Amino acid sequence: MRAITERRELSSIAYGFIASKALFAALGVGPFTHLASGPRTTAELSHDTGIAASPLQTLLHALSAVGLIVAEGHSYTNAPACQRYLAQGAPDEFGEYFRLQLGQQIYPALLQLDAGLTGTGAASDTFADLLSRPDEARTFTAAQHAGSRGAAHVLAKRTPLGGARTMLDVGGGSGALSIALCTRNPRLRAAVLDFPAVIDVARTYIDEAGLGARIDLLSGDAVHTPWPADQDVVLLSYLLSALGATEIDMVLAKAYTSLAAGGLLIVHDFMIHDDASGPASAALWFLQYLAFRGDGISFSAGALSGRLRHHGFTPAETEVLIPDTTKTILARKASP
Repeated sequence: MRAITERRELSSIAYGFIASKALFAALGVGPFTHLASGPRTTAELSHDTGIAASPLQTLLHALSAVGLIVAEGHSYTNAPACQRYLAQGAPDEFGEYFRLQLGQQIYPALLQLDAGLTGTGAASDTFADLLSRPDEARTFTAAQHAGSRGAAHVLAKRTPLGGARTMLDVGGGSGALSIALCTRNPRLRAAVLDFPAVIDVARTYIDEAGLGARIDLLSGDAVHTPWPADQDVVLLSYLLSALGATEIDMVLAKAYTSLAAGGLLIVHDFMIHDDASGPASAALWFLQYLAFRGDGISFSAGALSGRLRHHGFTPAETEVLIPDTTKTILARKASP
């Protein structure tokens, strides 16, 4: 990322949160879904959404100004990306992820980022606290499921599991990755370990996928709950970035113990470049965790590979999964 040189670039960063909130508000009101069928006027959208025309017009002006919708005379249409990703019912829809997880949970928590940085406090809810309450767990897990399906299919397609029969998906949330991997590997059985309130939500998604007989659900805490042994595969997706340094080492040690000899560890997570130059998306994701816990850290693929070696793993491959955001590291436990 180049160094900025202009005041307007500073302003773009400083005011960027307003555009984020405009997006979240729009996802709650629903214009993207109503525009999916074709152009609509402000009056028509006011009728569709139940929002008075005057405030709705101000929102539409903002959405148009940042490129989320397109003004055509007195009507509006969705921008191509919004048509594909934000209209409810679209094949690649994940607007609920933005609305629920980012808009309702992470955005408010960022008010505590300063306290997390200075060590004087953190968000009133840690992730463990957040996910212990059924309503919040449902919101978080539904959002994660919407946001994880695409990455899950890519991961399943790219990661050959060979003759693997058992997999432990630690902090697996809705089970989106286990669903994708079991669908692609008919002989694979998986177990998803997560907080009890999350597991209650995951059961619905797994049953809907017709995989209730092949994906077990384990209630517990990734750090303190015992893990089953003799696993062919252990999957850690978006887990290590949510932990502090001490807990990361605890989890990696548990992964090594849980795996059978020659077993495969799959780590999928945010990772910055080895020279710490970016990417911005991954770096900012690490930063937001400090609002929830002051001991959060950021790491690169190289640094994480070093930790894996320290715990006895042999890192075999690193690959970008979500461009500019996440990577996967495949690592093996030594055979006897």
